[in-house]
Amino acid sequence: MGFDYYMNPFAEWIGWFPKHMSREERVLVNKLDFLILVFACFSTWANTLDVNAIYNAYVSGMLDDLQLYGNKLNYLNAVYWVGTIIFQIPSNMLLTVVPAEYYIPICEVLWGMFTLGTAFVKNYNQLMVMRFFVGVTSTPCWICNVAILNSWYRKQELGKRNAVYYCTWPLGSMFSGYLQNACLTLDGVGGLQGWRWLFIVCTIITIPISFIGVFFFPNVPSHCKSRWLTPREKELAQTRLLAEGFAPSVGLDRAIFKRVFRAWPTWVFFILANLYWQTPYASSTPYLLWLNDDMYPAQTTADINLVNNLSTAGAAISIVSAMFFAFYSDWRGNRWDSLVMAGVVVLACNVMLLVWDIPNGAKYFAFIALGFCNGPINLVIAWIAEVLAYDLEVRAISLAFVNMGYCILALVLPLTAWQTVDAPRYYAGYIWSVGLSALELIMIPIPLYLERRDKKLGIHQVEKADINVDAAGLEDISSDIDNSLSAQDSEKKGGVVFVAEV
Repeated sequence: MGFDYYMNPFAEWIGWFPKHMSREERVLVNKLDFLILVFACFSTWANTLDVNAIYNAYVSGMLDDLQLYGNKLNYLNAVYWVGTIIFQIPSNMLLTVVPAEYYIPICEVLWGMFTLGTAFVKNYNQLMVMRFFVGVTSTPCWICNVAILNSWYRKQELGKRNAVYYCTWPLGSMFSGYLQNACLTLDGVGGLQGWRWLFIVCTIITIPISFIGVFFFPNVPSHCKSRWLTPREKELAQTRLLAEGFAPSVGLDRAIFKRVFRAWPTWVFFILANLYWQTPYASSTPYLLWLNDDMYPAQTTADINLVNNLSTAGAAISIVSAMFFAFYSDWRGNRWDSLVMAGVVVLACNVMLLVWDIPNGAKYFAFIALGFCNGPINLVIAWIAEVLAYDLEVRAISLAFVNMGYCILALVLPLTAWQTVDAPRYYAGYIWSVGLSALELIMIPIPLYLERRDKKLGIHQVEKADINVDAAGLEDISSDIDNSLSAQDSEKKGGVVFVAEV
């Protein structure tokens, strides 16, 4: 018998396909990985590249060319987040009614064009306008891709897929630094500075990726019309999720916001996720400006190249940690212990940077270790998706609401705790980070207790739903889940169970 890729033992050993999963289901999951992850990852990688390009451009000539002195970099960051905040929840509401395979790619083309416009700005005010519209049009990228990604996979599959998706963020940050170094060689070509060429090249990368989404990206399972999935695969995609407790889309109604804001995960994870997302902040801009101002202040071409390259170290190590903790948390069957480990390291590193009067080697370690902790903290997204499995619309809007908190803090904190004029010491910023680091560890038991309480009391475990999948091109869902699902997965295992009535 020849080698069978879908049944190979290595995929089972690393947990990509659970041992009990049938070959038919493995074929489906493999298709989903290509249809969803390829576009979602490339799209978010390009978005991160475009958004972060301004920071590499800032230390590569933009500062002096546009006279961005004082806190102007903070204001440029703020106007970007204002645009993102405004469109956050409306974007995910649109996603429930507009096909994702068109909505996200159209927005990608738009933010690509505003990125191109950034290359030709003449002053600070024009740059502010470009940054605002990059923020508005790029909003659907991360939050909508996350919503789609977390609508197709079982709980045991979510951690690893979310980690693969997360890795595109640090890859985009890293590639931005490398790309800026390459663009410095174009300085003067066509009468444009090297940093302007960075935005042009980013646009050339971004626009073609949108076509991948149009041709390959699916919608949510209950509204999927993908040409790449057979009717049987669309049916299997839904039945396996129903067995896992994931509800299909029921559409928007007037009660949606009541359901969203009455659900405890909306509020608890709004706080917890944003604590974890903000506490490693020093691994980004503060680390870059420490390298630029303290370590290599001469600003020679060699220094600029070194700063751009070293600034990618934290992002690189976060890729390794994201994959390790994703496999670990899926194997363990929970997310909280990985978050506890990350929280302890974050607290220790922020204390070191608050002290500040330590050797440069110790500071470098602290900055890089904070980058390492950016990996496991994305597991909070998988945790939200699992806890809100019973309501797809609530899950989508809650994810947007939680992410809106991140955007608000990303707007406010650089203008208060992390002002550019305080670089590289950032005394107020490190006091803030130490306090938040302690608070996030104290908060971990709260969602853990509430989740276990709900399971013990049977909340959301005995609901029934009429399933209508006409949008997927099916007449009905088969009443039996044949050998596509193992017997152990068909049993009620304490999770949410929906019964398809046909």
